[in-house]
Amino acid sequence: MSAQTVLLADDDAAIRMVLNQALTRAGYEVMPTGNLSTMWNWVSRGEGDILVTDVAMPDGNAFDVMPRIRKARPDLPIVVMSAQNTFMTAIKASESGAYEYLPKPFDLDELTAIVGRALADARASRKSNGDREVQSEQMPLVGRSAAMQDIYRALARLMQTDLTVLINGESGTGKELVARALHQFGRRRNGPFVAINMAAIPRDLIEAELFGHEKGAFTGATNRSAGRFEQAEQGTLFLDEIGDMPMEAQTRLLRVLQEGEYTRVGGRTPIRTDVRIIAATHRDLSQLIRQGLFREDLYYRLNVVPLRLPPLRERLDDIPDLANHFLAEAQGEGDPARDFSTAALDAMRAHEWPGNVRELENLVRRIVALYADETISPEIVRAELNVGDAPSAPSGSSSPGDLTSAVEAHLSGLFQRYQPDLPPAGLHQDLIATVEAPLISMALNACGGNQIKASELLGINRNTLRKKIAAHQIEIVRQTRRDG
Repeated sequence: MSAQTVLLADDDAAIRMVLNQALTRAGYEVMPTGNLSTMWNWVSRGEGDILVTDVAMPDGNAFDVMPRIRKARPDLPIVVMSAQNTFMTAIKASESGAYEYLPKPFDLDELTAIVGRALADARASRKSNGDREVQSEQMPLVGRSAAMQDIYRALARLMQTDLTVLINGESGTGKELVARALHQFGRRRNGPFVAINMAAIPRDLIEAELFGHEKGAFTGATNRSAGRFEQAEQGTLFLDEIGDMPMEAQTRLLRVLQEGEYTRVGGRTPIRTDVRIIAATHRDLSQLIRQGLFREDLYYRLNVVPLRLPPLRERLDDIPDLANHFLAEAQGEGDPARDFSTAALDAMRAHEWPGNVRELENLVRRIVALYADETISPEIVRAELNVGDAPSAPSGSSSPGDLTSAVEAHLSGLFQRYQPDLPPAGLHQDLIATVEAPLISMALNACGGNQIKASELLGINRNTLRKKIAAHQIEIVRQTRRDG
């Protein structure tokens, strides 16, 4: 096999000679130059297997040329060198798509090792290119809006890492799809992907679900059972709705993330774990931390890489692609071919989409099931969008009837978002906790932390109040009230 060629660009002749000699000794052919113009000519002609370039050149800045290089030769690895060893230089190198950044002066062995690694990665990338093209056709994420481009760029940077990711987004924005994409195209794609919805599991069973249990650990535990951590070994564990995890389970999860091991419920032997954690929530964890409902140290363990998924109302340009994607899925399941009129798509864009992409998918599925029209009209879209819409209370209303209407509207929207399925189990307790926790917090604040006054204000006895403060992990801030 012939030696691979390094395109070497540096305006300092002495440095160029030293680098040339080191790379030649390592077995590479070297094409050296002292200007960007010659370097670009070589790149545009398809010369070289890797580019090693300084940033500051006599005829320009390498960062200005790199976008053209990336467009012309996307598979060409680029190693950037610079004597301007600033944080922004490193950031620019990363943003420009450089394989590696080397601040001058550097060790020559380090350079040759990086060149060898870059060339090996490039070969592996080309070898799997066909597989990735097939995979990309199955990519679960749809949309070309600016908001989604930001998501795609972030995902591309995360694919070859094992960093913990915290996905935040409203219900129906596709948090699990993003988690699956990170797994499917990442380093752990040959391992299992295991998803668990924390809001759908009874509180007293969460630890057993996560860590497994030994036989006889509790009533009904007739056999040893593997938990989700064990099932996801060497793969990805997706913890959906992490904001609904009870405090005691949060403590155990934090210990696993810190120590890399866990014990089954009822067990004593520590088990080492090797999983990538991706968590998701539609709730504001910062607010839960302030309310004492979520551990701050766990939040920082999970929030290594935060990823916010935009609601559908922020990516309205994606509606045609999404609607046609769901239409094609229905057609693939045996439904006749049909399409949306331009006016129908415009009617969709005019909707506020409280249920996000899931609501859009349900709309398309409902239309396909109920209408035989080959071209779907705006009248059909509007008629189906109005199904289940609950009247909203006028702003500024505060009567008991308005509160009832608000709760009904909230629940109506919740049930609609999960159609044709039901919302996660525990709906009654979740709703009570959602109302009760802020009610008690506000009563305590209004009474300056005085529990006797707060219990009188709420109309419950003091012992009940104490239990509820403990259950909701409410922090009591005592204040000194001054008159005048």
